[in-house]
Amino acid sequence: MRRSPTRLIPVLASLICLASPAAAASCGNTATGFEAWKADFAKVARKAGVKRRGLEALAQAQYATRTIAADRNQKSFRYTLEKFLQVRGAETIVAQARRRKAANPNYYATLERQYGVPAGILLAIHGMETAFGNFMGDSPVVSAIVTLAYDCRRSEFFVPHALGALTLVDQGSITAATLGARHGELGHTQFLPGNALTYGVDATGDGQVDFYNLTDALASTANFLRAKGWKPGRGYAPGQPNFRVIEQWNAATVYQQSIALMAARIDGN
Repeated sequence: MRRSPTRLIPVLASLICLASPAAAASCGNTATGFEAWKADFAKVARKAGVKRRGLEALAQAQYATRTIAADRNQKSFRYTLEKFLQVRGAETIVAQARRRKAANPNYYATLERQYGVPAGILLAIHGMETAFGNFMGDSPVVSAIVTLAYDCRRSEFFVPHALGALTLVDQGSITAATLGARHGELGHTQFLPGNALTYGVDATGDGQVDFYNLTDALASTANFLRAKGWKPGRGYAPGQPNFRVIEQWNAATVYQQSIALMAARIDGN
């Protein structure tokens, strides 16, 4: 049975409501205190409805030193647009995206009919996030996102996503060992776990939302953009109606501009 993403929205809302006590409980900036914080967080997770598998994944979570290092050192988002495009390999992304679109035009046309999001946007995101699935991360998702929920720098933001990750474990979408990006993003297009829980689509119809399956991942990405207000057929360059939706995908201005520029070239606009 295909899971309806709209039915998951109240789930994440309830997790957010329960986040405040965890955010206030003994956050830290080093590994010291992490295990004690996990014990407190387990109580919040139980109240949020996290069950046995999710709680076991929380208990197994390790303090992710590489995640903290990455969070403190996000230099690429301070580049100029030209430098960012060069560093991220925009020319290669556009060329590969055009080939992918040409090889499977009906697939991308179907996604656009269903969600209103053109191929260029989905391909630009896919290429930017994981080089079209060639590298989806090397960090355990649960450990990374739980570490960020514990870390005092942005605990309030990451606590709901940590609860989302544990719920995804309960649902079987990920396990304690699933690998993703350093900040806990997962799958082909690097969803944060709370967003994965809310906007995930079982496009294959196999009864499971699998973000490491391309069909599920791209449908989920398109669903996210539609839910954030994507207007079919409207422009997505800076200043146009759909650019504000791209802003919902990633908060970095240089990233947003890059997606819009690459997508326009992929789509031939």
